Amino acid sequence: MFFSINHTTPVSMITPLPNIMDLTLKEIQQAMITLGEPSFRAHQIHQWLFSHHAPSFDTMTIMSLALRKKLSETFTIIRPEIIEHHESIDETCDHPTEKILLKLPDNNMIESVLIPSAERMTACVSSQVGCPFRCSFCATGQMGLRRNLTAGEIAGQVYALNNLIEQKEPGQTITNIVFMGMGEPLLNTDNVIDAIETLCARNYRFSLSQKRVTISTVGVIPEIQRIGKSGMKTKLAVSLHSADQQKRESLMPIAARQYPLKELGKSLAEYTSTTGMPVTIVYMLLKGVNDSLEDAKLLARFSRSFLCKINLIDYNSIINMSLMPVNNATRELFREYLVNAGLYVTIRKSYGTTINAACGQLVTTAIQCNKPQ
Repeated sequence: MFFSINHTTPVSMITPLPNIMDLTLKEIQQAMITLGEPSFRAHQIHQWLFSHHAPSFDTMTIMSLALRKKLSETFTIIRPEIIEHHESIDETCDHPTEKILLKLPDNNMIESVLIPSAERMTACVSSQVGCPFRCSFCATGQMGLRRNLTAGEIAGQVYALNNLIEQKEPGQTITNIVFMGMGEPLLNTDNVIDAIETLCARNYRFSLSQKRVTISTVGVIPEIQRIGKSGMKTKLAVSLHSADQQKRESLMPIAARQYPLKELGKSLAEYTSTTGMPVTIVYMLLKGVNDSLEDAKLLARFSRSFLCKINLIDYNSIINMSLMPVNNATRELFREYLVNAGLYVTIRKSYGTTINAACGQLVTTAIQCNKPQ
């Protein structure tokens, strides 16, 4: 990231100052060298920003007054801000799902979701403003891609959600993170990895195990290989939705053409062999589209070549889209075939549909679907 430092220019004429939250640790180190400070200061600043959540440089009392002055003349501190907050109405669930609209420093918007249960509090977070893949069942894709989130924005999103939880119930905290919100995480891999390293950093006030983080992807093959070789302990989920190449192209035209099933299967086999960890295959059942026994046979055949579990999910209705969810009987027949084929299968219940917070429903433009009044 490029930024200029010129202390001969009045601060009022430098508009705007770079947001230090957008800098990686290495970039903060370089900034310290530019400011004539030792590089170890970068670790201290990073900890004040991402562990202590310092609202200003003045509060970084471990730094000298001179350094704090330099920092305040060179950078600003701006974090994602919660704009709207909705809770679902679901009589079958004791813990309401919550959808949160956040404003980024450049006034772009993203949506995130909190999914509570008796055992955990899961944050479903975004990695991009919009998404370029335009999958036929997903509202986010109808936005197109605005831009990637920075690592600081991704981490700041999680902190904002965690602060919301703590305000409602002191002592409560996020226990799991899934990159299943807006965007394709593996088109923003550098920032996603950097954010995960921050969110899982030891000795920081908020610190998760990497094993409690799941990265979801449509199947970006080069980045799957990169994640597999990185040594990270995060989990991987792949949105498949059909094991027939033509059907998958009809549902996910851009992703399926760029990353065909044959090559995707090879990359997942390599990933599981390298990491020793299973992949979750996410399969959205769509009435009359991918829900037949022949579809189940193709899915079983595809999934046998690597270590995995299959997660069946329901389609969540989106305005102006003609797709329909399957009924319980069809879902059970589909599941039963896979189980009898020796596969491990789970069924994910959708939460937050009443507030458009379920899978595929996140969107922040005028095409918002069934927005609560």
